[in-house]
Amino acid sequence: MVTTLAIDCGGGGIKASVLDAAGTMRARPLRVPTPYPLPPTLFLKTLLDLGARLPAADRLTVGMPGMIRHGVVVATPHYVTRSGPRSRVDPDLVAEWAGYDARTSLAEAFGMPALVLNDAEVHGAGVVAGTGCELVLTLGTGLGSALFDGGVLAPHLELSHAPVRWNTTYDTYVGEPERRRLGDAFWSRRIRQVVDGLRPVFRWDRIYLGGGNSRLIRADQVARMGDDVVVVPNTAGIIGGVRAWDLVGDRYDPTT
Repeated sequence: MVTTLAIDCGGGGIKASVLDAAGTMRARPLRVPTPYPLPPTLFLKTLLDLGARLPAADRLTVGMPGMIRHGVVVATPHYVTRSGPRSRVDPDLVAEWAGYDARTSLAEAFGMPALVLNDAEVHGAGVVAGTGCELVLTLGTGLGSALFDGGVLAPHLELSHAPVRWNTTYDTYVGEPERRRLGDAFWSRRIRQVVDGLRPVFRWDRIYLGGGNSRLIRADQVARMGDDVVVVPNTAGIIGGVRAWDLVGDRYDPTT
């Protein structure tokens, strides 16, 4: 039986567990705060230390925020800051992370095949039905997104950085700081507005709302969004670590 060490890297915390082939956790998930400042060397060490506290596995799946292409970091929003999300950006960290081959570095450090994707993509792998056009939005520190067509992962788009209104991105509009400022009721209304605004853009068959804050969306707003909207638990960010290997498609073979 192939086992997978799945690590879900967020702006505020990093969670991990070991899963069997069916996606069942074989160990209680562990969580550590995301350390800052976070150069790639400390990122690697943090994940190694976390993995060492869990049972041995055959392969590794890592989901992390930002634009990840073929396991290489194009840009990451939180890990280039000096003290965490929405703090000052450190130009030296921007240079260190740009072009960082996370997949190769992690595969060599852990001594096993590694798959590195955007964290929303791994989350989505844990919940999509595998039929039709399915959009996944994760609500947490900011906004994550992933798109699947017939169960195959599409190339990643950083929807979170698109403007939703003058001088405001989706990340800022529905992220955790704004939820705290508005309160859950008004923030939930914003989530519905975002869903309504994106509907004619994607024409999805289903949209999944996940991430740590999805559980805070008010039931009345969920009901008004429609039957094609599904709220899913945040544990998908780890559980998707198994299924992600089957959904990346021929464009990306993590074993090569």
